Amino acid sequence: MIIYNVTTNIHESVHDQWMIWMQHKHIPEVLATGKFSSARMVRVLIEEELGGTTYSVQYTTDSKETLEKYYLEDAPAFREEGLRLFGDKMLAFRTELELISDY
Repeated sequence: MIIYNVTTNIHESVHDQWMIWMQHKHIPEVLATGKFSSARMVRVLIEEELGGTTYSVQYTTDSKETLEKYYLEDAPAFREEGLRLFGDKMLAFRTELELISDY
């Protein structure tokens, strides 16, 4: 299993708008691609020097190949929408994780 982790710092001035967009539009649309089986959104519990609030969204998929298909077929439009809506008020980075075991 692969976890596609997107960590985002969002500026206070657009926080509420971003949160509504994430929970009611963006995450459901990413899941609707059929490439992920679940998503989890968590708040990162650190104080950022640059301000804002940081969140992590973890999307679960079956394989690296499926994730690559997402990158090719879906990710550009999703990233463009986020940039158009929130511009420099949103800073995101992405990490790929492979689940080794659950306990």
